[in-house]
Amino acid sequence: MKRNLILGIALAFCMFAMAQERVTIKAGTIVPLKSLSEVRGASAKVGQSVDFEVSRNVMDGDNVVIPAGSIAKGKVYEARRSSWWGTKGKLGIKLSHVTLPNGTDVYFTSSDIHIVGKNRTPLTVVLACCAAWPCMFICGSKAVMPTGYEYDARVANDTSVSVQ
Repeated sequence: MKRNLILGIALAFCMFAMAQERVTIKAGTIVPLKSLSEVRGASAKVGQSVDFEVSRNVMDGDNVVIPAGSIAKGKVYEARRSSWWGTKGKLGIKLSHVTLPNGTDVYFTSSDIHIVGKNRTPLTVVLACCAAWPCMFICGSKAVMPTGYEYDARVANDTSVSVQ
């Protein structure tokens, strides 16, 4: 009996010591992200998954609520290459969520990355009319999101997470 009592007290102490605190990540909290790979408007496909990494710990007081290195997911919703007559390239990526190490998903709001190249249509039209018809083959610039591209996403709604 005495042994069971001591074992029960020890177990309760261990559970209390290992208890995890619940913290709420507030809506609108900024999550700094950086891209893990280069994405080009000319070669990306609509629906293609794009990975980002949390670049710095997101803190709530002394607690790390979103650790650096957590993976965030996005999807390409627009991909267009530059073409004749100076048409610019376009690339659009919608960020959806970041997955924490414990498996909890934290969703983003209105987190769209939209990259466009430079439009050269007016230059191309003027040169094609005044100089020579081959100028119509001048393309606009490409839309490229380089590796390490930084973006600040915002948390969509209050999310409760466990911290140690």
